[in-house]
Amino acid sequence: MQLTIVPVENPNGLNIILGQTHFIKTVEDIHEALVNTVPGIAFGLAFCEASGKRLVRWSGTDEALIDLARRNALAIGAGHTFIVVLGTGYYPINVLNAIKAVPEVCRIFCATANPLEVVVAVTDQGRGVLGVIDGASPLGIEGDEDIAWRKGFLRQIGYKLG
Repeated sequence: MQLTIVPVENPNGLNIILGQTHFIKTVEDIHEALVNTVPGIAFGLAFCEASGKRLVRWSGTDEALIDLARRNALAIGAGHTFIVVLGTGYYPINVLNAIKAVPEVCRIFCATANPLEVVVAVTDQGRGVLGVIDGASPLGIEGDEDIAWRKGFLRQIGYKLG
């Protein structure tokens, strides 16, 4: 077994969701989940087929985001993984539960706009995702001022009341 780190290309700091599934119909089902949850959503979706033709299957509503999703899926190259690239102004918090509810979705590795690396194991059979490196390591523990900022920020952007 060999381990490799695959950096996820994301030049504009968009939100990305990386997960694992088990069936080719995932492409259509995740597409439907996204557009039914947030009408008008901009996204690209790519899925690494693990058997048969073993293609990167894809869908989406924005050609540039579809292209970015396809390139990243091919670079990761792990069977039954999928990647969703959300357009500017769209956030995982709004679609994550809908994606998790897709019957063939097994797990979500991450949902992030941070710099992202995927830890991939390579064997004679193929490639598999072991985990992700999402952003950077903490620099310390939040203090009272940091807590006040966090609470204020969440209320400012409308995710908490009062």
